[in-house]
Amino acid sequence: MSTAVDPTITLTKDDGWWIARDTETGVVSQGEDRGEALENLDEALSGYHGEGRTPTDEDLRAAGIDPERNVSGEPEPDSETFDLS
Repeated sequence: MSTAVDPTITLTKDDGWWIARDTETGVVSQGEDRGEALENLDEALSGYHGEGRTPTDEDLRAAGIDPERNVSGEPEPDSETFDLS
């Protein structure tokens, strides 16, 4: 959901990493310098907005994720959820 407010990006440095945060969406990324943090944020925002491709099983394994256990959808029944509306 978009608001009438122009998106704002904040950049902070923490423990040697630059952290870029889009305040409209809450999407956060990091990089070793400002440029890398902003590039990574741009990529993360593209994914947030549904762009990109679905990872292959090989992609998931390379990221340390077992493809057989990778599920999305409803949270686990014992997980806490909060309605923020």
